[in-house]
Amino acid sequence: MTADIRLFGARQNNLKNLNLTIPAGQLLVLTGVSGSGKSSLAFDTVYAEGQRRYVETFSPYARQFLDRMDKPQIDRIEGILPAIAIDQVNPVRNSRSTVGTMTELNDHLKLLFARMARLYCPHCAQPIYRHNSQTVADVLAQRTATDDPRLIITFPITVPNNFDEAEVESYLSQQGYTRIHHREAPGTLYVIQDRFRYHRADQARIMEALDTAFEHGRGEITVFVRDDSQAKESRWQFSQHLRCADCNISIQRPLPSTFSFNSPLGACDTCRGFGRVMGIDYGLVIPDPRKTLKEGALRPLQTPTYQPHQKEMEQHAKQEGIRIDIPWEELTQSERDWVIYGTPKWSGRKQSWKTQWYGMQRFFNWLENRAYRMHVRVLLSKYRSYTPCPDCQASRLKPEANLWRVGETAVPVPANHPRFKPLGASYSDATLHQLPGLNITDMMRLPLGLLKEFFSTLSFGERLDKALTLLLEEISTRIDYLCEVGLHYL
Repeated sequence: MTADIRLFGARQNNLKNLNLTIPAGQLLVLTGVSGSGKSSLAFDTVYAEGQRRYVETFSPYARQFLDRMDKPQIDRIEGILPAIAIDQVNPVRNSRSTVGTMTELNDHLKLLFARMARLYCPHCAQPIYRHNSQTVADVLAQRTATDDPRLIITFPITVPNNFDEAEVESYLSQQGYTRIHHREAPGTLYVIQDRFRYHRADQARIMEALDTAFEHGRGEITVFVRDDSQAKESRWQFSQHLRCADCNISIQRPLPSTFSFNSPLGACDTCRGFGRVMGIDYGLVIPDPRKTLKEGALRPLQTPTYQPHQKEMEQHAKQEGIRIDIPWEELTQSERDWVIYGTPKWSGRKQSWKTQWYGMQRFFNWLENRAYRMHVRVLLSKYRSYTPCPDCQASRLKPEANLWRVGETAVPVPANHPRFKPLGASYSDATLHQLPGLNITDMMRLPLGLLKEFFSTLSFGERLDKALTLLLEEISTRIDYLCEVGLHYL
């Protein structure tokens, strides 16, 4: 197309009977002050007429499903072709939207995690499996391959509050269970189901013992292991539930919505999936870290009204050995925590403030209770801002969502993208970096370029099927496209 686009008598919005010739096949830029008619010419006139003529080429039936624009106010247009327009309208519909939600990448990731992720205990960092009789038999065969110790298969019975142990043992004896291997407070009996050496016992006997023990133990069994000297005994615990038997922690079975911050089931209860909350910003409370506490580093306490709180802080600081004559930025973390959160062993009694420092956090909580006064609300507004949610650490999800990981091998940790440690996890950072794969927050925070590398090496072995293959293809296609258009850094 080499013919020019010619406009005659354009009167749309701010255009004043404009006649214009636009050369075709060239990149043109419209410039001008605000309100001069740039959008009226480009979108409301040229694009509107091109789109209108394009829609009119369809049948009346098809036209009812297409968006139609009004005919622009113009005498005539020559040389116009069907047109497309990329408007500068923000497509984000809510503040939870991200690159992942806009590209539907998050929708596919949550399906992947709900189906293929493995659960790791937040305390011992060991994988948590839902065992059955066959998997327990396989584990026993592997662990007893070298010395074949004596195994005692037991199931736990909890004594109800309205019964004593003698009554429960009498009931068990009526069922044929007369041997109690171990008693554990409070009120737990480990009842013997069978005893054998694994590699000498019949396989049918082993499976029957495990099946029955799981049934009577409500999905829990404990295997006591004795060596030949009878001097040492250890225990192996197995569960049919998502439960770490060693740490006594149970986790609910995940759903796709568990990994979505747009769902009430998965979103953090505190920030509701936004990742941030309106709270006290201590960067505003302590605007100049070069000041000392004595010089007034705590800005809210420098007004005449709250000067007594400054004196109380200085008095308690001397008693606690907190340095008030060096800059805030040079204080240790424990000293800063004392200033912000108060005495670690805060008693909470009515007159505690006389003998203990309550901390700036309790000071602001005290002000919140008096927010019905206008001047208090004004004061609080000066020190409020959006801060990362303390309950989800800005991950937007409930803590249990980040206990699930996808991947079979440990992933190298880039210095500028550290692994996300689930809230409440008690294992070390070194253990975190040794865990295989990534959790859902790790994937959301990784740049697309690094995420592409991760999925290029991801393998599920025998667990791979047609549905999973299709899911992985959809994820890879979206990541590849975003990287190809130059968005690998997002």
